[in-house]
Amino acid sequence: MSEGIGQPDKPAELTGNTPDLFSKFDPLIQQRADLLAAGVEDPFNLVMERVLSPTRAICNGRDTILLGTYNYMGMTFDPDVIEAGKQALDDYGSGTTGSRVLNGTYQGHRECEEALKEFYGMEHAMVFSTGYQANLGIISTIAGKGDYVVLDIDSHASIWDGCALGNAEIVPFKHNDIEAMDKRLGRIPEGAGKLVVLEGVYSMLGDIAPLREMIAVAKKHGAMVLVDEAHSMGFIGPNGRGVAEEQGVLDDVDFVIGTFSKSVGTVGGFCVSNHPKFEIMRLVCRPYVFTASLPPSVVATAATSIRKLMATGHNKRAHLWENSKRLHKGLTDLGFELGTSEPQSAIVAVIMPDLERGAAMWEALLKEGLYVNLARPPATPANMTLLRCSLCAEHSEEEVGTILGMFERAGKAVEII
Repeated sequence: MSEGIGQPDKPAELTGNTPDLFSKFDPLIQQRADLLAAGVEDPFNLVMERVLSPTRAICNGRDTILLGTYNYMGMTFDPDVIEAGKQALDDYGSGTTGSRVLNGTYQGHRECEEALKEFYGMEHAMVFSTGYQANLGIISTIAGKGDYVVLDIDSHASIWDGCALGNAEIVPFKHNDIEAMDKRLGRIPEGAGKLVVLEGVYSMLGDIAPLREMIAVAKKHGAMVLVDEAHSMGFIGPNGRGVAEEQGVLDDVDFVIGTFSKSVGTVGGFCVSNHPKFEIMRLVCRPYVFTASLPPSVVATAATSIRKLMATGHNKRAHLWENSKRLHKGLTDLGFELGTSEPQSAIVAVIMPDLERGAAMWEALLKEGLYVNLARPPATPANMTLLRCSLCAEHSEEEVGTILGMFERAGKAVEII
């Protein structure tokens, strides 16, 4: 026998009756094979051979404009951010090799959490290894068996997975529907623990939530509120704190979740809160306790980026709004159908007739020298196929004009417009 309990030395031979655990993926395997057989380049396996700046990279040997990276504030090549990472690499080495509750808390992790507390003006901050783990950890820890999580049907996969991991009762409601949310909360048994989970900006269509009204409803029913500001941090709000700040309700939010992989320009996730008992989360939150902490170079770049966004983010935010307005109007004028009637965030989603033509349009744009995201069901709402554009504060006015020309030529070639 091998060291594993009850494990044989050799795996059992497969028989004709052995179920294939991959069978559930057969429709997706066939769909992908059909796309590739039609001569379309794999839209989910693009390789960037070299990244030149926050807005350009070499893809397939071509200088390509990047319009699908979530690098909203363009911090990935900021000289101060890069220098901070290099210095931390020299001073602390390449990794921590441990959990935050063991040997994985370095001075840089504390400094990063201090930067977050200052950025949001909150008492507590907790850094995770990814944004996905932040949602997974916080939701599953505070909402367990017997508790209820009321969430928007279009919530991110990490939110749904956090609910499942915690084994709470999941109560979804129609996207951005305040009345539906109110009714769901009203049906929850008296005295049960209730958590309402919302997102500031929803990543597929780029639309924002009516947080002011929704948070008022949640509080009326005695629910705690968690808002995921992954796609609004750094950009939306007077200080870049997100949609809750923009709508004047940040003080009414119990937990704010965010990520470093978008406006901050590196990788990692976090939760900030004013709850007086929040620090116990460091001992009871499994995705925090049982995973290695971020490398010192990563938390150094994150802390530096966050502080720069506090100090100098205003002009970047203003320019990014101009980019978003111009691209949204330009695509609308060309005849494309967009996910929102007006620009609400740095995401502009272009609705495609179906997956096949969406993939063809994606490839036509790539050949023009433009990279966007091809988003398909089931990740998208209402089974839509989307070309999702995410603008950057470093996109120049000239680049936005070039992008519109690329969309016009590709759209006509594929007969979308």
